[in-house]
Amino acid sequence: MSSGTTGLSLRQKAEQGDAEAQNRLGLMHSSGHGVPKDYQQALAWFRQAANLGDADAQNNLGLMYANGRGTPYDFQQAVSWFSKSADQGYSRAQYNLALMYDIGQGVKQNYQKAFALYLEAARQGHARAQNSLGLAYHHGNGVEQDFAQAMSWYLLAAEQDHAKAQFQIGVLYDCGQGVNVDFGKAFFWYRKAADQGHADAQFHLGLFYDAAKGLPRDDKQALAWYQKAASNGHARAQFNLGLMYSNGHGAPIDLASAHKWFSLAESNGIAKAVKYKNAAELAFKPADTAPLQKAAGQLTVL
Repeated sequence: MSSGTTGLSLRQKAEQGDAEAQNRLGLMHSSGHGVPKDYQQALAWFRQAANLGDADAQNNLGLMYANGRGTPYDFQQAVSWFSKSADQGYSRAQYNLALMYDIGQGVKQNYQKAFALYLEAARQGHARAQNSLGLAYHHGNGVEQDFAQAMSWYLLAAEQDHAKAQFQIGVLYDCGQGVNVDFGKAFFWYRKAADQGHADAQFHLGLFYDAAKGLPRDDKQALAWYQKAASNGHARAQFNLGLMYSNGHGAPIDLASAHKWFSLAESNGIAKAVKYKNAAELAFKPADTAPLQKAAGQLTVL
């Protein structure tokens, strides 16, 4: 059967009141998969299915309002639709509703309510909810602080390759929160998160190599991990990368590169980067201004 025939059959079902087909059409228009991307069409199909009680569509409609797609932002409407879906036990909606209570968007901030909803979703295996429960126990938001409970929920999420949870496990071992300090285990979990592109984990790997935490110092490895994190917008990694290039650690001294990374760190809120940037600039001889100008011209690339 051709894709066109399949699409027509799906539309026919949707037009005949099939909520599952209506939701699928909404998803197709929302993503542009097989049809032109059209958020207003997606909104219309999600609404039809949601009004028929489809929990997935109710959650998707809430997301449209929460993200301002096909409609102006309306967090109260988002909460309303997430609530309808969550009441049916739909884990994604429970997580999304918990997030609204967690940050106070569309509802009054309520950590206890957020915790209860995260718990409902986490018990169904929702990885982001499991990580959020870990964070709640880690920081004592909506529940008494308990590092052991934080670890147990992080581990469940980490087993599903949730990078943020893997990073947080690294933090617990790195700081000795609820466990003995173990740099080897911290490194293991940071590395798992870093390999998925987690900037904080990449930065911490750079620190491990830079400061010889549990392993020999390796400036080249430190430089490489700072580079990954810095390229992902991590301000402290950008600053440390500037220091590496200024001092010739892991690479030859390169004041143009140092200037570039200090400038980026400054723009991302590292106030002390200003004096280092200025020092790198002053270190250039008049004949050396071309590479400095070239570096400055590349500041918007990253």
